[in-house]
Amino acid sequence: QVQLVESGGGLVQAGGSLRLSCAASASIFSINRMGWYRQAPGKQRELVAVFSSGSITNYADSVKGRFTMSRDDAKNTVYLQMNSLKPEDTAVYYCNAYKMGLNYWGKGTLVTVSS
Repeated sequence: QVQLVESGGGLVQAGGSLRLSCAASASIFSINRMGWYRQAPGKQRELVAVFSSGSITNYADSVKGRFTMSRDDAKNTVYLQMNSLKPEDTAVYYCNAYKMGLNYWGKGTLVTVSS
């Protein structure tokens, strides 16, 4: 089982930056895939960025060039650096881990971008 704890959300003005963190209870090396998703009010949850084995990171078109996902293996933590934030980035951001056929989710952290 993998527990995930997100942090770093908050209120920021458009054009600003935030860095989200996701601490995992298991070694990142043992996790097949880790990613960030978000869910805006009234919308479905969508993929933001995903990091899979082989060090491949894929991003949603809407965040390419603005968001960067990274990892610290020693801390079992992944990060989402979000720059040039837009009001449409407002959402609850969730960390996801896929391991041995099971999906694990954190409780989410709220990001609010004001115009």
